[in-house]
Amino acid sequence: MNTSNTLFEKHRATLDAALHALTVRNYYSPYPENPRAYAEDADAMAKNWISACMNNNYTSLDQTEANGWIGEEVSPFLQVGIGVKYPAFTPETLLKNGIVAQAAWSKTSTEQRTGILIEALDRIKSRFFDIAYATMHTTGQSYMMSFQASGPHANDRALEAVVMGYKELTSVPEKAEWIKNLGKFDLKMNKTWKAIPKGISLVIGCSTFPVWNTVPGLFASLITGNATIVKPHPKAILAIAIVVEELQKVMVENGLPKQVVQLGVDTLENPITKVLAENPMVKMVDFTGGSEFGNYIESLPKTTFTEKAGVNSIILDSAKDLKAVLGNIAFSTSLYSGQMCTAPQNIFVSKHGVQTEEGIVAYEDVVKGIAAAITGLVDNPKAGPGTLGAIQAEATFARVQEAKNLGGNLILDSKSIVNEEFKDARIATPVVIELEKNQSDIFNRECFGPVVFVIKTDGLADSLALAEALVKEKGALTCGAYTTDETTKAMIAETMNNAFVPVSFNFTGAGFINSHAAFSDFHLTGGNPAGNASFANSEFVSKRFVWVGNREM
Repeated sequence: MNTSNTLFEKHRATLDAALHALTVRNYYSPYPENPRAYAEDADAMAKNWISACMNNNYTSLDQTEANGWIGEEVSPFLQVGIGVKYPAFTPETLLKNGIVAQAAWSKTSTEQRTGILIEALDRIKSRFFDIAYATMHTTGQSYMMSFQASGPHANDRALEAVVMGYKELTSVPEKAEWIKNLGKFDLKMNKTWKAIPKGISLVIGCSTFPVWNTVPGLFASLITGNATIVKPHPKAILAIAIVVEELQKVMVENGLPKQVVQLGVDTLENPITKVLAENPMVKMVDFTGGSEFGNYIESLPKTTFTEKAGVNSIILDSAKDLKAVLGNIAFSTSLYSGQMCTAPQNIFVSKHGVQTEEGIVAYEDVVKGIAAAITGLVDNPKAGPGTLGAIQAEATFARVQEAKNLGGNLILDSKSIVNEEFKDARIATPVVIELEKNQSDIFNRECFGPVVFVIKTDGLADSLALAEALVKEKGALTCGAYTTDETTKAMIAETMNNAFVPVSFNFTGAGFINSHAAFSDFHLTGGNPAGNASFANSEFVSKRFVWVGNREM
């Protein structure tokens, strides 16, 4: 039975509230981020689910024409394979099924799609705890971060894409009577307009945020009428598999093919990403990951949306409370062991020190203060393990271990701390290295993971120039700045904004530059080398369809 129109009315209040939030850019979320807001037994049930899921085939997904079962995920907390296998499809099967599903999905109305997709997000909400444990044991994120980032925050971004799509798709009327007076008579026409979907969409997931970074493109393509293939990272499948499962269920309930959304899994040894991306039947590609592959994606003759690597900076000029500032920086650099695209890497500090209300704090003391703040956080048995989580990839872990050999002055070496719940967890605390400004060959590239460079500069103007040059050359998603002077603040904002990067000023306490809020903050700008897209501006959805108008005398 087709219930999609009923679903639109069911979720109309959510749609209206989200549309208003997009307009005023204030805080909004229909998905509570506190686990206590959900059923008391939800966590216990999810633990049972993940235990039953491990070392078994994931049979809840579409298996039509599957040619086997594959999976090679490893838990960074347990450092053993989780043993989950997923139905595997050849690229040809995925594309063939996608063409059939595209024909059905593209014929649904904007209202039908909106109702179906918001309903799917409600179903995903009921799986937040399952998704949390799936994220933990594939990415190494802590429990709380896994719950929030892959659950409520990801749903926020997905809903944002749906609502932005609805807004764009309803910005032009379906029909109009057009009249032009020509003196003795009127020229009359009936005009109609259609938003024609571009076609099959491919969304390529990453290993560290398999849900949060996937759902914006996924839901943006779906709301605009495009069947979508989700190609997850081979080491981070389970969490996004749940999302695809719930979407497929809602599609079937509304008389649509499961294959409107497909999960295309592969292995590191036998990847299918390029085969899919280069096929002319795929019209759009969303990608999150390294710059080299991201540049390849952007070179394809089709519509692309990329989030690549960037080098994020903090400019430390002056502060009211330096201790609070350093504590905030310590958390931002340590959160999920720096494995966030928004994590700060380079901290630019004047050789003349930092002005505070108590006077100038010498440069050397600022550097020591950064190291001390990080040490205080990671050595705290209550805060350290939960903040750091675990290192997702062996390559990242090795990079952190070798960072002390990059050059410069080692201020704080990385070490492993014990997570009492997961004794075998792969953990590495941040390494802090002091550099001179002429050592740009070390700090002008992304060192993914918990690696922090403190760069001594000749003053504010020098710090700003170095940060600006990095954005223009390598790109950045975020920039943090600390200053108590309004003129300085305006200068930093103008300089960095003109390089197409947002600035977070004077963040302390619970505000961290790592986090951006859906319905308020854009994620990326699409204007610098860190990526060509922005979650979720109008272009993020409007480039996925084409307006076509017909006229009749």
